[in-house]
Amino acid sequence: MKTDAIVADKVLDTSGMSCPMPLLKTKKTLSEMTPGQVLEVISTDPGSQKDIPRFADKGDNSLLDRVASEGGVYRYYIRKG
Repeated sequence: MKTDAIVADKVLDTSGMSCPMPLLKTKKTLSEMTPGQVLEVISTDPGSQKDIPRFADKGDNSLLDRVASEGGVYRYYIRKG
């Protein structure tokens, strides 16, 4: 799915947080969402490149896309399962 076609129901900005906070905040936010909703996670933690996709591939959630932009900002789009 193309990122510009993804509409996030909620945006979680974890910029400036380091491991494990981006992952913990992602888990908590997803637990409060309804199945089918999409969460956009913004992170500046390089460790999130492994942690968040690995988490999204487990369970019922789906990683729709991930984007790394210049300046060390990472965006992840996760559909709650």
